[in-house]
Amino acid sequence: MLDRLALRIVKPATDAAATWLAARGVTANQVTLAGFGFGLAAAVLIAAGFTAAAILPLLINRTLDGIDGALARLTRPSERGAFLDLALDFLFYAAIPLAFAAQDPTANALAAAVLLAAFLATGTSFLAFAVMAEKRGLKSTAYPSKSFYYLGGLTEGTETIACFVIMCAWPQYFAFIAYAYGALCVVTTATRLYAGWRMFD
Repeated sequence: MLDRLALRIVKPATDAAATWLAARGVTANQVTLAGFGFGLAAAVLIAAGFTAAAILPLLINRTLDGIDGALARLTRPSERGAFLDLALDFLFYAAIPLAFAAQDPTANALAAAVLLAAFLATGTSFLAFAVMAEKRGLKSTAYPSKSFYYLGGLTEGTETIACFVIMCAWPQYFAFIAYAYGALCVVTTATRLYAGWRMFD
């Protein structure tokens, strides 16, 4: 829901960073892999109980995720890079709830499982729509810089990162936050299924 606004706000900074990196020969795939490394570091810190310390690498992960796309557009966008970026994003999103479950299985495991199931539902509906849109040659006017049809919803990347930061800041409320955000993900899934049902015949 907030991704378009967030992208518009951070675009000048990400474009400037991408220009600086491109001048030094850094590739978009290198930035993608570095970002994923920070994401895994955040998950490890969460699992070890250092949730507040995980906020910084978590935010660095998302910052680099914005820069890699801008860098690719400055140099040479590739299907390999788009695939790597999307696949590692999904792995990162799965790693954070799993890390909370590992930190305190008794208190967090069920809530983490519910949130992961909700993420699976939103991700499946997102990718299924993108596949069908690609077959029809459709492009998203809301997210023209994306390499595939990006179907938004109530719970997009911006909201998910905000949710993760809140979880890290107040880990004692992880279960409540996970159930609440999982419910919002169900709404997103329903709207995406409806959109696909209406658009495709």
